[in-house]
Amino acid sequence: MTVFESKQTINKPIETVYSFLADFNNHSQLMPDNISDWSSSKDEAAFAIKNMARLALKISNRIENQSIIIVPAQEVPFNVEMRWVVSTLGTDSTEAILTISAELNMMMKMMASGPLKKLTDHQTSQLKKILA
Repeated sequence: MTVFESKQTINKPIETVYSFLADFNNHSQLMPDNISDWSSSKDEAAFAIKNMARLALKISNRIENQSIIIVPAQEVPFNVEMRWVVSTLGTDSTEAILTISAELNMMMKMMASGPLKKLTDHQTSQLKKILA
């Protein structure tokens, strides 16, 4: 299992951060520029990655003010899970951690590691910017 992780401290209460992340409709704001054709509901999202593939994801588990687990909603070339974990650092401060775990063979690891690490960093920094 290959793991990519990024964390940010956000100057908002945990309820605000969790509420934003718990609704997939908000995740379009966290995506990089190479994402197009976004469609979503509270629980699922589908989108295209430019010059690559179309993906569908769903929120498989929510623990209020703690974590959100996102998994593929359809067949994918490798097993992958995205997990947002939020924890309170004080009244108006929350730590948000995005972890992407993927079962990648050596070839896929060489191709996907850079983009997946970039994605985790991009999403956490966008979250901080949006909720600032």
